[in-house]
Amino acid sequence: MEDFYINITSQEESYDYSYITSDYDYNTNARFTMDVLTYIIVGVGLPLTLVAIYALCSQVQNDHVAPIYVINLLISDLIQLCCMIVQVATDADQIIYQIFTYIYLYCLMVSIGFMVCVALERYLVIACPLWYRFRRTIKTSVVLCVLVWVFPLVYILSFCFWVNLETFLIIFGIFFLLPLPLFIFFLGGTLKALSASRVPSDEKRRIVGVLVLVLLIYMLLFLPAIILFLSKGALSNIILINVSYILVQLSPLADLTLYVFMRKGAIDKFLSSVCCCRMDSNDINSPSV
Repeated sequence: MEDFYINITSQEESYDYSYITSDYDYNTNARFTMDVLTYIIVGVGLPLTLVAIYALCSQVQNDHVAPIYVINLLISDLIQLCCMIVQVATDADQIIYQIFTYIYLYCLMVSIGFMVCVALERYLVIACPLWYRFRRTIKTSVVLCVLVWVFPLVYILSFCFWVNLETFLIIFGIFFLLPLPLFIFFLGGTLKALSASRVPSDEKRRIVGVLVLVLLIYMLLFLPAIILFLSKGALSNIILINVSYILVQLSPLADLTLYVFMRKGAIDKFLSSVCCCRMDSNDINSPSV
């Protein structure tokens, strides 16, 4: 996908193209390292994602809505991993390469959408428990999933063939930036409503853990790509391209941790120990009366 960025830059700033390509020819070791990392990500991510999807499908019942969003998130990650295989294929046709690049970008948008759905669902469990209990249905979740899959496709097709590539990337970056205030609001609203909620303590810890994890995945893995898309002249920065490219590729592996937080067991012990350590620290720091 980094070649895609360079091709875009070359169309907008032709005088920089020879510099960028020569820099890539010179930095072949870095390119080789990135390809090796891609192979590792695909080799580890594909089987683990398939196992996680299979395990979560067994949990989809009338009282388990969140796994539906996580399953769709992992399906979009699975498609991304397949696209990565084409991206590192040296004998791939240029047209096929670009088609899979657009599919990859589309699935990135879908994965962001389902991250918002997961965060929203977890927020409603704490902030609006009565509304969530009586309004949540599998049918509603399926309709929302269809919208999340369709909207990015309409978004891409609406701009891809009607604006230049630089403008398309700016629009793409704005789409990626929009969920940030939502993630912050969901986490802040959940923490605010936590004390008044009647949800069991272990469930509270898992919900907060999921919201923190979603925000961390977004901030650490997607923000560099957003900066790349929105900053003028950033596409000529080879280091930023490489860093954002690798970080975004790591998102399918990071999303697998959501599966861990959706299951009861060892993660509850870990979160419980973290909370106990925090309470003990507060007791030590509090002055005695």
